[in-house]
Amino acid sequence: MLKSPFPKAVMTLPQADIAFKGVKGWLSQAKDHQLVFMDIAPIGEVAPHAHGAQWGVVVDGAMELTIGGKTQTYRKGDSYFIPKGTVHSARFQTRTFVIDFFADKKRYKAKKVKAQGS
Repeated sequence: MLKSPFPKAVMTLPQADIAFKGVKGWLSQAKDHQLVFMDIAPIGEVAPHAHGAQWGVVVDGAMELTIGGKTQTYRKGDSYFIPKGTVHSARFQTRTFVIDFFADKKRYKAKKVKAQGS
């Protein structure tokens, strides 16, 4: 099993509220974009969807990414670009770590932190 390559400084960022079960992310929010450091379990398919422009790099693991109908496997060190509005999907068969840049500053929200004792 892969160990997280992300340093403590990343792991203490706010967690992103990501709807996919088995996907955790830590959110670095800027005025006009987001960076999300993702830890993705072998969850299988992520259904086709589209949103603002996205650029990413695989830090460890591998994923099969279909962008605009073209499928390619991306491994450690590989980067990818998904233009705004382009339909894409993914398949994860191993634990994978990626860093994604989203041009959409509101792609993900930070998870609400529960108050202690509640």
